[in-house]
Amino acid sequence: MARQQQDVDELFDVKNAFYVGNYQQAINEAQSISPSSPLIALQRDSLLYRSYIAQGNYRIVLQELKTADPMLQPLKSLVDYLSPGANKPAIVADIDARVAKGIELTNEIFLIVAATIYYHEDNYEAALKILHNAETLELRAFTLQCLLAMNRPDLAKKQLKNLQDIEDDGTLTQLAQAWLNLAQGGPGVQDAHYSIMELSERLGALGAGPSAVGAAAAASRGMWEEAEQMLTEAQTRSPQNPDLLLGLAVTATHSGKPPEVSARYLAQLLDSHSDHPFVKEYHAKTNEFHRLAAQYQPSVAS
Repeated sequence: MARQQQDVDELFDVKNAFYVGNYQQAINEAQSISPSSPLIALQRDSLLYRSYIAQGNYRIVLQELKTADPMLQPLKSLVDYLSPGANKPAIVADIDARVAKGIELTNEIFLIVAATIYYHEDNYEAALKILHNAETLELRAFTLQCLLAMNRPDLAKKQLKNLQDIEDDGTLTQLAQAWLNLAQGGPGVQDAHYSIMELSERLGALGAGPSAVGAAAAASRGMWEEAEQMLTEAQTRSPQNPDLLLGLAVTATHSGKPPEVSARYLAQLLDSHSDHPFVKEYHAKTNEFHRLAAQYQPSVAS
């Protein structure tokens, strides 16, 4: 009986809510837990603060980190990096220096922060380098994400096998399977769609990330109304999420909405998320179009 009690994961509900992007639920669950050990308390606080960060509630985190466990201090770098007007090159340089020293590489929270910043910088090789010897399920799933971002589904498939060996029916493993299936396309798209629907049935409301995956899978199957519904429901919890806005702009067009509906979503995305990859490419293409068009302007006024 004692062994059975020891095997219970006190943070099971917090982790699942965090993994599927339901950050308010993760916060509520974390605040209701009385941890049985300092290690559980550290893990709980990490998930709690990362949920606040994901919501954009940076002030709470910065205030509490002043007196928090030293192992949690790397989260300040993540807040600094994500805050508006951040001096990102300086923050990345600081992370580079800390990685080079190697002192903090035994701290999983630092690994998560450093890998997240490198991921945002599209420096997937640097992220993979510090995640190379990771053993936890979350860091292995993060490794798989980086491999997919590098267009290496072959290596991501091997990483998925590692996840399945650790926890075949876990939420993160199921999400990773959906990411890989969607990236590979073909018959896997249907499997990705089913995986996200199963997660929704089991865990309830899904956050922006899983909803965007599910919507992309549904859209790839021509199920535009279902894709739009998934995105709309997720947007009620994350109104300004860029991936949801982009997805809604696309689904509005394909589901027969008036053109101005799609245009509004696109305008929100362009106005609020200048660092998003789509927005950067959109502006680059627009500037290139104007440059080319200027070359063909009539030399004599009509």
